[in-house]
Amino acid sequence: MGIAIWGSALLAYLGFRFWYDGLRKPLTAAETEHFIGLLEKRASEGLDQQELAVMRKFMQEDDGREFIMVNLVQFNPSPVVHPDTGREVGASSLLMEYFRPFMKTLLRRAGHPVVSARVVGGYIEAWNTPPDPGWHVAGLIRYRSRRDAMLVSLADASFEGIHKLKIAALRQTFAVPTQAQMGLYASPRVTVALLLALGAALLQLAFG
Repeated sequence: MGIAIWGSALLAYLGFRFWYDGLRKPLTAAETEHFIGLLEKRASEGLDQQELAVMRKFMQEDDGREFIMVNLVQFNPSPVVHPDTGREVGASSLLMEYFRPFMKTLLRRAGHPVVSARVVGGYIEAWNTPPDPGWHVAGLIRYRSRRDAMLVSLADASFEGIHKLKIAALRQTFAVPTQAQMGLYASPRVTVALLLALGAALLQLAFG
């Protein structure tokens, strides 16, 4: 019985890792051009040639690994006009109306929030940077890969319908992709391993 319990726990963990880590295959040249083409179609949303060049370089340098998007957000003064209903709503509420369906799509591809934090002061240290515009929220979001990031945004038909909510809610935003080098908390890989080990241990005590 013990072998079956621990073997099942191991298979469950391997299945989780296959889903959470993915195949780690970098974007192909054809995929990059496809996504750039989708970006160019959305140039009316404010993308310029410099931003397109940054996105192209980001995709061309893909290593297939996960990354964390660092986001800084400043809301428009509330209330704002809802782009669909015309009602006046709070800017943060309107952003959540965008965030909830986006996050459902992201979770299906093993992406998830790492942390969301309310800004409680101005810049404590800033060298040769523009003045603090008054950020309201800082957040980190984990993406399984650059391919997944494109698939949950550019290539997802529902994204175009909700992106206008984000535009209406935010005065400005700043996002930069990063890859972790160190941290006290490894990832859900550790949490899931511990939970499965605990479950297997309890089952062995109950039926062993």
